[in-house]
Amino acid sequence: MPEGQRSTLGPRARTCLATAVLVLAALFMCFDSASAQLFQWTPEQLIKYTSKNPYDRFPGGRPKVPDEMLERLKGLVAEEVQAVLPNRGFLNQFESRDGWKVLQPDQKMVGRVVTVQFMPLRPDIVEVDEADAKAKGTSPARNQTAIDMLQPGDVIVADVFGADWNFVGNKLAHYIQTTTKNGMIVDGGIYWLERIAATGMQAYYKNSFPTQGMRVMVTGINIPVRIGKVLVMPGDVVLGDREGLWFIPPHMVREVVESGELSKARDDWSLMMLGTGKYTSRQIYGPLTPELQKPRPICSLGTDARVLSRSVLAWVGSSSDVAPLRKRASAMSRA
Repeated sequence: MPEGQRSTLGPRARTCLATAVLVLAALFMCFDSASAQLFQWTPEQLIKYTSKNPYDRFPGGRPKVPDEMLERLKGLVAEEVQAVLPNRGFLNQFESRDGWKVLQPDQKMVGRVVTVQFMPLRPDIVEVDEADAKAKGTSPARNQTAIDMLQPGDVIVADVFGADWNFVGNKLAHYIQTTTKNGMIVDGGIYWLERIAATGMQAYYKNSFPTQGMRVMVTGINIPVRIGKVLVMPGDVVLGDREGLWFIPPHMVREVVESGELSKARDDWSLMMLGTGKYTSRQIYGPLTPELQKPRPICSLGTDARVLSRSVLAWVGSSSDVAPLRKRASAMSRA
């Protein structure tokens, strides 16, 4: 196209062109590593089943929720993000921490999901996979096939069906941590726990064994997997905290974050009002009088968390009896 000439492609055509570029990139960059799996999604299929994703994509089609949204989500907790998804029909997106072990109990984890699925090893299926891989000049998929696909900000989610098998030890865990600056979720085992825990890496896992208890095989990478009662998709955003794990579809992330920020601002306002000692719990935590409704932070979705915190700061004002609370609100507004 000559310099200065505008493109005549419409929005739909540009979207189709972008999709085609992603598919071609995936074919050149990712196909061989995923060619020897029992279950596979082509880039077209991954794009089809995540078609509501409003953001960019990685080569291969996985949605790429922006870092800015991940950072905002890190400021929230499970209770602050729970309102939106059930009301939109997503009733099975939360996995309770019950039954899980957490390597760093006081540490939150937020990131983009990469999935890998395992099943018990079966020799006749392995023979077919190995022959298929040999014919294509590659090798059967293994845990490291998925691990070597990770990008900064990713969280690898391994469906190991709760098996007595360790997904990684300390060396592969170190690679995951240094590559992603993040943790992992393993419905199965990890080992060398003392060494991994000492690095500060976060992990949700089911068990641990000093040796492998059984043999398994990779049956899919970046396909839908089941973690507890949740169907997890590649490209979902996970929030893990003391309560458990929320898996958020990419197209719902912004609404979840904005709703959570509003909930947090209102909660902070309530805590500060209760902290003044001027009101009973029922006056603040219940139906508000008209006098109290006026100063309460009431903002629409889409308002930045810092703006909400400034509205709390404006209510606090310069009154000397709430100086400690004003200091806290001021710190929130600068965050």
